[in-house]
Amino acid sequence: MFYDTAGNAHGMKHDPFKAIVSPRPIGWIGSKGADGSHNLAPYSFFNAISDHPKMVMFSSSGRKDTLRNCTETGCFTANFVSADLGEAMNRSSAPAAYGVSEFELAGLTPMPGRLVDAPYVDEAYATLECRVTEIILPKTLSGEASENIVVFGEVVGIHIAESAMKDGRFDVTLVQPLSRLGYLDYATVTEVFQMVRPKA
Repeated sequence: MFYDTAGNAHGMKHDPFKAIVSPRPIGWIGSKGADGSHNLAPYSFFNAISDHPKMVMFSSSGRKDTLRNCTETGCFTANFVSADLGEAMNRSSAPAAYGVSEFELAGLTPMPGRLVDAPYVDEAYATLECRVTEIILPKTLSGEASENIVVFGEVVGIHIAESAMKDGRFDVTLVQPLSRLGYLDYATVTEVFQMVRPKA
């Protein structure tokens, strides 16, 4: 089958786009407002964009509390979502008034960042402390700004739990990262394999 996205006449019960672009890591973003309030929210459009320097991005559909905090304070944390924290992550996605701490709603422990003024999830196996480098509104083909806002951040500090390490490596089979698929679906990583890049 084929369909153009302008009409989006795929004939399915649900739009398959996010199921096709999967799995996607979950950006569990911790932030702090200028008023000192804590916020924790999961974003399914999140990823690393470079290694030198280490940078990540997440995309907010509309101007949410996380975006407000990142704009006010210029920093955030990206917390690793493991399978055992899946339910807590889901609870933190509930709509809450500005100033209400999703850390508390999800039963999680906020810890102050060492290099950034943003809280991170103490229970997470890993956390990236990030400083905002750029916030953009991606343009559509018509040249108009979309309703999405993309936040880019440079990673300035990394927390790793000792329990996540095996033979000197961050072992994803131990911590089982939770990824976002399409619809209401999620997946965990339990097995890995290696492929050697071909030589020229």
